Amino acid sequence: MEINLQGKRTLVTGGNSGIGAAIANELAAAGAKVAINYVTNQAAAEQMVQQIRSSGGEALAVHADVASNYEVESMFNRLDREWNGIDILINNAGIDGVHANSWEISVKDWAKVININLIGNFYCARQALKRMVKQKSGVILATSSVHETIAWSGHSAYTSSKAALSMLTKTMAQEAAPYNVRVLALAPGAIKTSINQDVWANSAGLKDLLEKIPLKRIGEPEEVAKMAVVLVSDVASYITGRTIFVDGGMTDYPDFAHGG
Repeated sequence: MEINLQGKRTLVTGGNSGIGAAIANELAAAGAKVAINYVTNQAAAEQMVQQIRSSGGEALAVHADVASNYEVESMFNRLDREWNGIDILINNAGIDGVHANSWEISVKDWAKVININLIGNFYCARQALKRMVKQKSGVILATSSVHETIAWSGHSAYTSSKAALSMLTKTMAQEAAPYNVRVLALAPGAIKTSINQDVWANSAGLKDLLEKIPLKRIGEPEEVAKMAVVLVSDVASYITGRTIFVDGGMTDYPDFAHGG
């Protein structure tokens, strides 16, 4: 089955690295126009744009800090000027933040994660929904995490942001459904990116990580990206308000494979 997103106007926040970059490339390969949002490393975003264009696709790089409502609004206004709107939003930008117990982390560091992962997601979804509801079509896909359901000591802000994102996704999906707009989330598990390289590049860290994954391997960014493309396409036209896990079974509690 071939997925065709020809001409679909898409925006990928945090699209110049890791999972976001993989999703942006897969969207372009399926024929979509891709706006690659970045807040740092403009060179990487511009390089991706050139690669997509050299393959016959259409792309542009757009700077915005998703934690700034003003910058997000400006980014969507640019999409209006360039492409007259948006069809697909990949709400991917996020950070895991400072590792510290809840009573040790500073309020500033804790709030930073919430501002980017949750409030930034809302800012972008809000702008997309204004346009999608009006045109009575569109898809929003947020990048969540297995940690919307699995606790993670030292990362209370991250887990809180992802758990809240799950309910935000469900609520926006309920609100937008009468307008033929779908809202979903995609929850990766352990994926091989530069963000967690200190774990998978370390033999002890890798061994510990693999014990948490029933499939006994780390996922590749492209595996998440391909599922993202499926979910935003008409193949998934009857799915909304749900988080789809791409985690090798991590949320299947592998420790219980040997009994309770």
